[in-house]
Amino acid sequence: MRLLLAEDDRKIAGDIANALTQAGYAPDVVHDGEEAWFLGDTEDYDLIILDIGLPQLDGLTIIKRWRQNDRHMPVLMLTARASWAERVEGIDAGADDYLPKPFQFEELIARVRALIRRSVGIGSAVIAVGPLSIDPRSMRVSLNGIPQSLTPLEYRLVSYLGHHQGRIVPPTELQSHVYGDDFSRDANALEVLITRLRKKLGAETVGNRRGFGYYIGQEP
Repeated sequence: MRLLLAEDDRKIAGDIANALTQAGYAPDVVHDGEEAWFLGDTEDYDLIILDIGLPQLDGLTIIKRWRQNDRHMPVLMLTARASWAERVEGIDAGADDYLPKPFQFEELIARVRALIRRSVGIGSAVIAVGPLSIDPRSMRVSLNGIPQSLTPLEYRLVSYLGHHQGRIVPPTELQSHVYGDDFSRDANALEVLITRLRKKLGAETVGNRRGFGYYIGQEP
């Protein structure tokens, strides 16, 4: 899952980015409002964490512009201010959730998981795809009830496909959301990753419609 984190405090941003990475996400990090607005308006993110007090362009202005441009990715706003009126304004502007500072990283990650599930229409905390179950809370994947040993990239791949089961995911989209902003690599890297995953979970786990992309479970 590829996320955008917009936070001007570099220490806080680094700590959040580390927590997100450890939770299985691929975060892009920016520190000013102009860059946050541009990336959110031109890149496809699974979720954006947006600090309200960014320099150059504040969070409320940014989210209003995104929504006016029909950008519908879930947005979790962060604020150091305690005003309930400001939180209401942010939600009315298009924010999906609000988290006041200081906060526990566990709560932040839980909110991220919930918002991403909700954005793709998944209600359960554990994602089931036939005999496969994906638990984003523990980052564990089980096959017929047996836990599987996956690398972080293998987990990101199966998690993204699991969140988007029922549709064929183009290779460029899958590569971007698995590798984040570090996907300018060998074109065969994704195929190698999928081959490794099939060896562990079974050849039928990840399907491919040639010329269109990849899917998990039954072919859409």
